[in-house]
Amino acid sequence: MRRNTKLDASIFLIAAIVLLMAGSVFVISTALRSDPIEEALSKNEVINVLLVFEGEEKVLSAFVLMYAPQNNRAAVIFVPGETGLILQSIDQVGSIDSVYDPKNIEPFRDEIENLLELTIKYSVVFEQEKFGRMVDLIGGVELFIPTAVEYYEEPPILFPSGTAMLDGDKAKQYLSFELSGEEQGEIYLRRERIFLGFLKSLGEQHTLLQNRAAGGLFYPLLKTEMSMFTRKRLFEALSALDMDRIGVQGIAGDYRDVSGRKLLLPSYNGTVIKDIVRQAQRSLSQQVRDSLAERMFTVEILNGTSVTGLAVRTSELIRGFRYDVVSTGNADRGDYEKTEVIDRSGIDGAADNFAGIIRCENIRQEARMPDIDLEYKADFTLILGKDFNGRIVTGNR
Repeated sequence: MRRNTKLDASIFLIAAIVLLMAGSVFVISTALRSDPIEEALSKNEVINVLLVFEGEEKVLSAFVLMYAPQNNRAAVIFVPGETGLILQSIDQVGSIDSVYDPKNIEPFRDEIENLLELTIKYSVVFEQEKFGRMVDLIGGVELFIPTAVEYYEEPPILFPSGTAMLDGDKAKQYLSFELSGEEQGEIYLRRERIFLGFLKSLGEQHTLLQNRAAGGLFYPLLKTEMSMFTRKRLFEALSALDMDRIGVQGIAGDYRDVSGRKLLLPSYNGTVIKDIVRQAQRSLSQQVRDSLAERMFTVEILNGTSVTGLAVRTSELIRGFRYDVVSTGNADRGDYEKTEVIDRSGIDGAADNFAGIIRCENIRQEARMPDIDLEYKADFTLILGKDFNGRIVTGNR
């Protein structure tokens, strides 16, 4: 009788263990199926994330990271706080940072989605104090400081030039300080460096963050609507980023005085940055690394019209689409009726992609003769004609 009782107890215990294991597997598999990041990774979808550096409850910098898990490539759009647009929430022109609410990031994210015509499902805010603690947890942030900073007022700001490893306190200071009379562009470049350096350090320390104790300290410091599981899965994915080929694209435009503040009004009512985002999304969605996605093509721009400065202005547009403009100048004459692209790249489809930026259909192939052409020639020569309105070629359709 006792032996039967013991046997029954053993069977019950085994059954309980099996049920517990089955339940655990079910919970994990359900979490994986329902987790949006996991679903995006399984489908090789481009993941769009808004990353905000916040100081004293205001935006210091905002970056939109577009990450392709199938090839670990990414593109980044920097959104300056003084970007001016018609704000949906108040239906009037204002700066995009004016709608930022540290307790509710949705209105700010909505305006950025509208500006870029891009759906952004995820957002992460790095609060200044917590950012310093995160930097210390991953062992610091290494970055190159091109020019020494020596400011001896209180508090002193001292950064020697060259490569430096910044601890949490130094990283916070580098992120937030602004010197009197300093160009806004210098401040933005500094924040871009700390942003890229932080991403790189996250990748290098991804095994550390997999440790339960370290991850348990790091992930709660992020201000985000994502669950702990989702944020952990996201940053595990981002740790694989190819940092050698990631760059930050700003928003081209003109500064204008609006209600007593200088606002950056995006070029051509924002159509340029929208086109840049669309092109980046197409490039990132390519399943394999190919010559079109990998190569930085060179461009020569020649002004074939009587419009002064057209080639230089157009170079800013073309650089926005990640082409290397190596020279600008005047064409052999100033009465070109039609805009023309001369293609020397030797790569199928490359000229079509390039010409598509300005909707040019007039493409001419020119073979390179390495043994004869001693002078370097760019992959593409763009000759601007009278049909180019500064943004696109008109009259094609």
